[in-house]
Amino acid sequence: MDDILLVTVDSLRADHVGWHGYARNTTPNLDDLADRGHTCTNAFAHACSTRPSFPSILTSSYALMYGGYERLSEDRTLVSEAFDDAGYRTAGFHSNLYLSADFGYDRGFDEFYDSKTDPSATARLRQLVKDQLDSDGMLYRTLARAFETAERTAGANVGSAYVSADEITDRALEWANAVEGDGPRFMWVHYMDVHHPYVPPERHQRAFRDEPIGDRRAIKLRRKMIESPGEVTDGELADIVDLYDAEIRFTDEQIGRLIETVRDSWDGATVTVTADHGEEFLDHGQFSHYATFYDEVLHVPLLYDDGSGDGGEHDDLVGLLDVAPTLVDGAGLEQPPTFRGESLRSLFDGGGWSRDRVVGDWENTNSGERRFSYRDREWKYIRTAEGEELYDLRADPDERENVVDAEPEALERARAAIDEHERAVDETETDLGDVEMDEDVKERLRDLGYQE
Repeated sequence: MDDILLVTVDSLRADHVGWHGYARNTTPNLDDLADRGHTCTNAFAHACSTRPSFPSILTSSYALMYGGYERLSEDRTLVSEAFDDAGYRTAGFHSNLYLSADFGYDRGFDEFYDSKTDPSATARLRQLVKDQLDSDGMLYRTLARAFETAERTAGANVGSAYVSADEITDRALEWANAVEGDGPRFMWVHYMDVHHPYVPPERHQRAFRDEPIGDRRAIKLRRKMIESPGEVTDGELADIVDLYDAEIRFTDEQIGRLIETVRDSWDGATVTVTADHGEEFLDHGQFSHYATFYDEVLHVPLLYDDGSGDGGEHDDLVGLLDVAPTLVDGAGLEQPPTFRGESLRSLFDGGGWSRDRVVGDWENTNSGERRFSYRDREWKYIRTAEGEELYDLRADPDERENVVDAEPEALERARAAIDEHERAVDETETDLGDVEMDEDVKERLRDLGYQE
């Protein structure tokens, strides 16, 4: 059985990576891997943020199935559980608390690091204030305002919400080297650096600009882009994109180090790299990634390399639902019955491909509002509480002109697909109950911009 390495990158939009044709050299290491492996140029997420997207990646099921994505139901099968049941040594490393053990993501892992019990030094300082002082007291309120004011006005990053790529890589490699010769192995590594706040190392900024942007200004730019996107100037937008691209380059460096070391230590490994969603830079008036379902937040990179050198580029429509079945198939294992996607190895081996659409879903866990999307090669349909949108992707790839009233045939086809999807969601309905989060977890998630 083959060793398997799954790498995911938070917030990485497809059109900012080299093998998708981006003019900047953001991903030199991954570009080399893409040259040897298989790439999917039309890969799409089924949701627009981490929390609803990851069930599709790791369980091959839609966000709203099995009681929703508040946490992972036991009725879903994690790909890690499939490998664990087959006798694999398994490990996962990341620092997005929505993917923590609290929400069921540790199932099937022998080793699991989610950073909850090991936050950054400055985050620990902030938590110490909360733990030691009365939250109703004057000193507590004064210090809390000081933390907030420091980020807002001075640009001081007083508590990193995630662990940096180099540390995540170090932790992953420590485990990988410890299980050398003790295979088969499955490892999942998720990188957060491409998610705002963008504070990349200066050496990676210099690939795209003469003078690096300091951390203080980077944090202030982040505040402005989230709180007042309409006031961001063209120059500030260019600076924000520079920072974003430098974070991609930093992450690419660490992914390259990870893959090279793992393959040396394990004597080879099949590698899959993708992202949970993309990122918006005023494409539709906002920054970050909200539940909009436009392509800037749905279109993601996806590459697969088994080390054989027999790769190729594929423009077929694929979804992140197809990742877990591909990993399991690549290891020669049987597909869990709850998986909804298809193995991409059929596509890679020239055996044909049946997917002709990608459906997305999302729910506001506070209000209960649901949103859906449908995408095929020609049409994008979005349904929200505010109404319906339909875009002709052949004539309008940037999704600017809503033609919902002019294309009844395409509209009905999309509506029928969403109705079918909702029936499938209802068939898996289960009550997960309420999920309680520690206040420090909530605070770190708010630092990342999550508002739910």
